[in-house]
Amino acid sequence: MKHTKILTLIAGAFLLAMTACNKKDEFFYEGGMMPITVKGYNGGGEDLEVKVDTFTFKNFLNSGSFNQSEAYTFPSGQPAVKLTIAGRETGKVILEKELKRAEGATTISFFYMNGQVMNMPEKQAKEEGKIKLSYMFMPTLTHYSGPVDIVLGKYYFTPKVFEEITRIKNVKPYEFSETVTISTFPTTGQQYNGQNTPVLFKAYIYKAGTNEYYTQGTVYTWHPTSSSAPTPSAPNASSTVYIFSESDANNSIRFTKNLEL
Repeated sequence: MKHTKILTLIAGAFLLAMTACNKKDEFFYEGGMMPITVKGYNGGGEDLEVKVDTFTFKNFLNSGSFNQSEAYTFPSGQPAVKLTIAGRETGKVILEKELKRAEGATTISFFYMNGQVMNMPEKQAKEEGKIKLSYMFMPTLTHYSGPVDIVLGKYYFTPKVFEEITRIKNVKPYEFSETVTISTFPTTGQQYNGQNTPVLFKAYIYKAGTNEYYTQGTVYTWHPTSSSAPTPSAPNASSTVYIFSESDANNSIRFTKNLEL
């Protein structure tokens, strides 16, 4: 009899605990906490503000790459809310998206440049023995507006020769290029015309369809080793997307890597 009462009490306590858990789950469901991640690249001239309904992200999306996460709690009975991304100063809305409670955690990825919102580029899968490259060229200094060829090649220190491997043709400024694939190669123990020489992996920029530097006719000169778009390690397999812009050193053109994916 005594054992029966004890078992009954335990069972009752278990049922109460289960009921409490169910109510707790119902509470969290009604509260509807949704993790939200916003990531990408802001190439605009002002910081961006993220709002979900009346809730504002703690930090602004500054110029350059960003990756921020916040948690939004849905009001009881509200199935969806609107996410808005706008200029901090101007209030100009650049992106709107409806977030539905039923969809759960969400990630919003975008690239913002020249007043346009684009999808972030997707890298191709890495492949053994291969280098895969794509670029966005931002001529922020020269304001060069024509298409260019981004020429990948080997620079031999002896006898100071650039040897083209391949080129990405007709790359338009502020647009992502196609992806090109080349084989990995060593940068030591190389020879040129029978002479031992170290090698650098370089990316020159020519006027489209020519072997003429795109800076020809401007005040900027070209340096054979310092004037190069960013490149990955030549001996190692990789798949990379670069965004780069112009800078200079005593009127010699240089390039700054703004983002590497």
